[in-house]
Amino acid sequence: MSFFKNIFKKPAQERKLNNVEALTLGDIIVLSDSFGLPTALRAQEFQVSAVNSYEFEHKNQIEWVLLGSNDIELYLTLDVDDKTYLKFSLKILHQDVETLFDLEQFAEIFDEPGQAQLSRLADSDNTSGWSSELYQQSSFAQVGYFHRKDYRKDALSAYEGKDSGEQFELYSLYNEDQDKGIDIEVWQDGDTEVFLTLFKPTTDIVDMYPGS
Repeated sequence: MSFFKNIFKKPAQERKLNNVEALTLGDIIVLSDSFGLPTALRAQEFQVSAVNSYEFEHKNQIEWVLLGSNDIELYLTLDVDDKTYLKFSLKILHQDVETLFDLEQFAEIFDEPGQAQLSRLADSDNTSGWSSELYQQSSFAQVGYFHRKDYRKDALSAYEGKDSGEQFELYSLYNEDQDKGIDIEVWQDGDTEVFLTLFKPTTDIVDMYPGS
C-alpha cells in the first residue's frame, strides 16, 4: 500500500509570493521602470541576501538586505501608517556625507533637542536620485536593537547575551514631502552609519518570485 502511496504522492505545492511581507531569504523582486526611482534601481532585479530584525520600544521591524546584479546593496523595510510604503535605504560613505552636506551643520543632528535642519550642497556619484534639497530632523537618539535574525521565525531575546541584539541610537530626518530621508545609526562602540532613505509605493515592485 505504501508503495502505491509513494508513486502517486502529490508534488509539493510551489510557494507563491503575493505580498512583500512574505519575502524571505533567496527571494527575488523586480522594480518598476518608473522615473521616480534612481537610475540604478529602475527595472532592476534584487535578491534577498539576508533578513534582519530591528526592535524598538513599541514595534519590531523586518529588514531585507537586497543585492542587485549591478552589485548595489540596498536595505528594504516597510513603512506602515495609513498606507504601506516601501522604504529603501542606501548606506553612504563618509566622503558622500562630506559632498552632500556642510559637516558643521550635519553635527547639529546630534545636539539636543534634535531639531536640526540640513541643506544639500551637492550630490556625489553615489547619491544622485536619492537626496533632497532640505531635511528637517524628526527623531533624536531613539534607542533600538539590531538582530541578525528573522523575528517572524525566531523569537527575539530580551536578555543579555548573544541573542539580545546590538543596541544603537537612531537619528532621522525627512524632506518636506516625506518621500526622502536620512537615517543615522550610532552604535555603542561609536561606529556611525548614514543611510539615505527613499519612500515608494508598493506598486514599484512589479514582480516577486521565490528563490531557488
